[in-house]
Amino acid sequence: MREHLSDFIGHLCLERGLAKNTATAYASDLAVFFAALDAAGINDAATVTRDDILDFLEASQQHGLEAATIARRLVAIKVFFRFLVQEGLLHADVTEIMESPRLWRLVPDFLTVAEVDALLRAFAGKEPLELRNRALLELLYASGLRASEMVTLRLDGVNFREGILRVIGKGNKERVVPFGKSAWDAMSTYVEKSRPLLDHSGAGLTLFLSHNGRPLTRARLWMIVKDAAVRAGISKNIYPHALRHSFATHLLSNGADLRVIQEMLGHASIATTQIYTHTDKERVAGAHRQFHPRA
Repeated sequence: MREHLSDFIGHLCLERGLAKNTATAYASDLAVFFAALDAAGINDAATVTRDDILDFLEASQQHGLEAATIARRLVAIKVFFRFLVQEGLLHADVTEIMESPRLWRLVPDFLTVAEVDALLRAFAGKEPLELRNRALLELLYASGLRASEMVTLRLDGVNFREGILRVIGKGNKERVVPFGKSAWDAMSTYVEKSRPLLDHSGAGLTLFLSHNGRPLTRARLWMIVKDAAVRAGISKNIYPHALRHSFATHLLSNGADLRVIQEMLGHASIATTQIYTHTDKERVAGAHRQFHPRA
């Protein structure tokens, strides 16, 4: 399998347009996966089973890796095996259907709607930083942006009239993401009342600014979300990406099309977005019971 890794990385960068950092992360994840297979006496991709992959993911979880990292490892493995099939190196993709209760125990953390409501009420003050923090949280949940996309979002990338964002995501790819009324209200208040007080130079282009007028950092965004969770009394391990997971999970559970969610999240592959389908099982079962003539 290792002999095909360099070709796979070239495929990611040249044919799929992934950023070099993303391709490097995939290579690193696969190197760990190959080492685990070696330890199990497996050195042929054709003999890898779904249980071998799930064992690897569960071992990653037991080593304390966060759900987002485990999800990325799964994506790296899925994309690699799909590449092997496309190149004629494998006859079948063992990862094509990964439905399993074992897998769904590894999916990313997300908040319930009630927990999101509590989180968004955490910053209720009128001070500039309170207004900024509320706008941050509202937009994170309304748009599903990555932390890196939030802190680099430009003021001229927000179209208040149409309620859309112009976002530069992974691989320097641009996408358009809508945001709703709650986020619109919070951001309008921030831009009108708070941001002018933070933008000491009067020439800042980044939307969200720190107390000293500089662009907000990812580390500071992380701390703001953690602070909101403490204020809201939420004991779950909450971080910016958890709001992205919640955004996708709640859209899917309310009937949004998976392809639309993929586009809003900026996922290159639908396989990445499919990690959220675990939450939809009961809704689908309920629809079957309600509408199928022989349910």
